[in-house]
Amino acid sequence: MVQVTPRRAFLFACAALALATTAKAQPQTVILVRHAEKATTPPQDPALSDAGAQRAMDLAAALASTRLSAVIVTQFQRTALTAKPAADANGLTPIVVRAGGPTQVHVDSVAAAVRRHAPGEAVLVVGHSNTIPAIVAALGGPKLPDLCDPQYSMLFIMEFPASGPPRLIRARFGAADPPDADGCARTMR
Repeated sequence: MVQVTPRRAFLFACAALALATTAKAQPQTVILVRHAEKATTPPQDPALSDAGAQRAMDLAAALASTRLSAVIVTQFQRTALTAKPAADANGLTPIVVRAGGPTQVHVDSVAAAVRRHAPGEAVLVVGHSNTIPAIVAALGGPKLPDLCDPQYSMLFIMEFPASGPPRLIRARFGAADPPDADGCARTMR
């Protein structure tokens, strides 16, 4: 048994303070993706297609080295099923922020849910083609256009340093989007 002397207690306290300060100095990370490819039925709330199920697995693989502290989805199957492998890998139950009604109300609700998490935490947000860019902007990132119908591979990573503006990193995961995906008509939500 180790005897805790006043000197050891002081050293433990200093070490704990150093660890807490280091954790607070780390950026909060928010990873934002659109739901994966959806099936065609049922039209109101489709599940994922086979390609979408694979993309959900690819997302979990892409985030395997990230310790998520929260996952935020909408009430729709396609967002929940996209997030499920990553949430399961981290032992998390997704937070549902209802969509429908005015888009800005949903966007503000998601941004508020993200902000409830402490510095040093990583949050995954799975949304829709018209909400992900708006959520990026609501969190202090640049204004982006809505995602297009065949765009599913985009991954937006926002880092929030202890001071200064957030940093946006754009990446891709899973199967590539079709070559003309960036110029497509903005029809899918």
